Amino acid sequence: MPHTFDDDTLVRVLRHMNDDHADDNLLIVRAFGCPDAVQATMAGFDGDGADWLVVRADGSAQSVRLAWPHAPISERPDVRREIVALYDAACAALGVEPRPHD
Repeated sequence: MPHTFDDDTLVRVLRHMNDDHADDNLLIVRAFGCPDAVQATMAGFDGDGADWLVVRADGSAQSVRLAWPHAPISERPDVRREIVALYDAACAALGVEPRPHD
């Protein structure tokens, strides 16, 4: 059974990803699940991976589930590491120059 993060962690990470990194969400789902996505919202995550709700170019919706790149996680700081790894891998897959990580 995957690790379940507390509600506060879920709310904070999802708010941050959807408010501050909407373009990153779209890049990740385009690279690894839905190349014709026009919108992507991070909808949840657990210790095994993350979920996005995607709107495709034809207006249809789908869910995209991606496993964390390195391994299952159980600690809050690992969430950022794994999302950054997904972003970097998506940039590499799509030939996009990744921005620096602070």
